[in-house]
Amino acid sequence: MTAQEVRAAGAYGQEPDPDVLAHNYHPLPVTIESAEGAWVTDTAGRRYLDLLAGYSALNFGHRHPQLVDAAVRQLGRVTLTSRAFDHDLLLPFAQRLSALVGPLTAGGADGTMVLPMNTGAEAVETAIKVARKWGYDVKGVEPGAATIVVGSGNFHGRTTTIVSFSDDDDARRGFDPYTPGFRTVPYGDAAALRDAIDDTTVAVLLEPVQGESGVVVPADDYWPAVRAITAEHDILLIADEIQSGLGRTGTTLASELWGVRPDLVTLGKALGGGVLPVSAVVGRRDVLGVLTPGTHGSTFGGNPLACAVALAVIDLLATDAPQAAARELGKVLHARLAALVDAGLLVRTRGVGLWAGLDLDPARGTGRDLCEALLARGVLAKDTHGSTIRLAPPLTISRADLDHGLDALTAALEELAPPAA
Repeated sequence: MTAQEVRAAGAYGQEPDPDVLAHNYHPLPVTIESAEGAWVTDTAGRRYLDLLAGYSALNFGHRHPQLVDAAVRQLGRVTLTSRAFDHDLLLPFAQRLSALVGPLTAGGADGTMVLPMNTGAEAVETAIKVARKWGYDVKGVEPGAATIVVGSGNFHGRTTTIVSFSDDDDARRGFDPYTPGFRTVPYGDAAALRDAIDDTTVAVLLEPVQGESGVVVPADDYWPAVRAITAEHDILLIADEIQSGLGRTGTTLASELWGVRPDLVTLGKALGGGVLPVSAVVGRRDVLGVLTPGTHGSTFGGNPLACAVALAVIDLLATDAPQAAARELGKVLHARLAALVDAGLLVRTRGVGLWAGLDLDPARGTGRDLCEALLARGVLAKDTHGSTIRLAPPLTISRADLDHGLDALTAALEELAPPAA
């Protein structure tokens, strides 16, 4: 089936009721019923190779047996206590996550604290609140004046505060009045970042690799320069590792790629293993320590079921097997994508580990066109802006399946090739 036939068919499987579901997404026409590993099956029984992996939430594939087993065992014990009471997995979760991520932050092995939440956007909101309170209580910024420097092209979520400093018109337009206190500078421009800092600045918030913008990897000297600037001015460096962290780039954190240790790290997506939402802010104890009872909270944050699954995720990451797979298969991915550029089928590609952004010549079609052509060949991917798509296969994907997906990509690109002049 061609991409045109996909559009004409409307959907593989169940047709959604447009009067029931809010139209805040424009999904590809496929309705998934079951999944395992790197593969999903729709309601009509057709199988697809998943090269999106839930925007990196499914780093370990669908229904990873260790994660499912952890969830099932915990379902038979207790799923929620609220933070009004402790439970037996909360402290072990914090200890294990601190041991895994703490040495990669400025908190170090012994000076790290963990604050559990649910979604990635909640983790970013938490980091913003903490940075402001630290700025007032510790740095001595004038009350109500705190500012945070962010990068252009950012994506940190879609809450009202976060879209206030987004430059994505779809995410931002119509949701004003906007929250003040943010200064946007060109991503990758350390000099512009330095110029934006003054006595009101409490933090710099950046993605080490910008996922939603099309897997934008900065120059190698950028993150070390940002770390030096923030240290010089005694302000916090917050790394949003919600998409880039937990193995995707071939390292536990993407910031490791440049030897940089942020003050705070936001984690999400893969921390819940694709089983349920789990997020956290991890970093310096003296910074997270500004929070006191009543200043921040979440009914479901750090719930027993979430902790059980996250502990199983940490077990997987502690082996370094997912990171190693991303490193090794990433070489295959990027070599084959480079060949497609050389063949004139793509304009450019970029990425790191098992993560890539692909730019299609707009004359050939949009990113959506390419994703529909892939769908017709049994492969799932997602477009982002214009003629760009992202690939983020599960880190558990086999070499054979990865090659199969890239063969389908080649065929899809050839289908979209414009007629010869």
